[in-house]
Amino acid sequence: MKIALAGAGAFGEKHLDGLRNIDGVEVVSLVGRELEPTQAIAAKYGIGHACTDLAEALEQPGLDAVILCTPTQIHAAQAIQCMEAGKHVQVEIPLADSLADAEAVLAKQQETGLVCMVGHTRRFNPSHQYLHRKFTSGEANVQQMDVQTYFFRRKNINAKGQPRSWTDHLLWHHAAHTVDLFAYQAGPIVQASAMEGPIHPELGIAMDMSIQLKSASGAICTLSLSFNNDGPLGTFFRYICDNGTWIARYDDLVTGKEDPVDLSGVAISSNGIELQDREFVAAIREGREPNSSVAEVMPCYRVLGALEQQLAEQ
Repeated sequence: MKIALAGAGAFGEKHLDGLRNIDGVEVVSLVGRELEPTQAIAAKYGIGHACTDLAEALEQPGLDAVILCTPTQIHAAQAIQCMEAGKHVQVEIPLADSLADAEAVLAKQQETGLVCMVGHTRRFNPSHQYLHRKFTSGEANVQQMDVQTYFFRRKNINAKGQPRSWTDHLLWHHAAHTVDLFAYQAGPIVQASAMEGPIHPELGIAMDMSIQLKSASGAICTLSLSFNNDGPLGTFFRYICDNGTWIARYDDLVTGKEDPVDLSGVAISSNGIELQDREFVAAIREGREPNSSVAEVMPCYRVLGALEQQLAEQ
């Protein structure tokens, strides 16, 4: 399978590391904003073609699929561009930064029948997979999820500490992880509300946000997000259940008493990004809808759209 990857930044390299471990997959083109650094990363990973134009990558001979790790603001347009070119596409989270754009991607997927998957990594992290199996089997049920998504990002930088060409967003990016995961673990969301702190004078976004959710099962979720947190960084999920409490930190899981949970048998890898890419490749090969397909995650974006409207009216 021949894949092109667009977005040669911090997350793009995470995908390249994961794709290396999947048999029968070759990354044949790398797309970046600036040619010279893109060529350097292509050389590092043995990728034969590097460019700055997605359209050029789409013309590579025998290309099957594309993974988009580009700025949020162009995700939807590029996903549609890939499908119009007849290519399967995986879009990094978030699918879009507006509900209208997200719906347009779903419409194009339904029109073409191609695999269109969104990188909702939390569905694939072994920690959350382990708990998902408990919930689907009835061994435990979520009563409350308490989630903290904290960064210290008062300047526009990426995960490597490098300047970004675009502005990140607490609602459309970081909240998307938890909104989708809560529905995945506890059932469809039937109620949602949000509040935000002051708007940053230069970045033009809220640096602090609070979101409350309720699922059809009656479970609730409290999500706190901040770009102002000068402390432990990342996202921490506390699952309070009717039969146990667990805390998930990316690919690690402990009980409520901080006892480690052995995740060694949960999946073929302990890397959520690699597992996400394996699902994308498998869905294409098997001609099926992937976990976290655009159709499956669309309810998340509809909730985010409703929350955006709430915030605009405050």
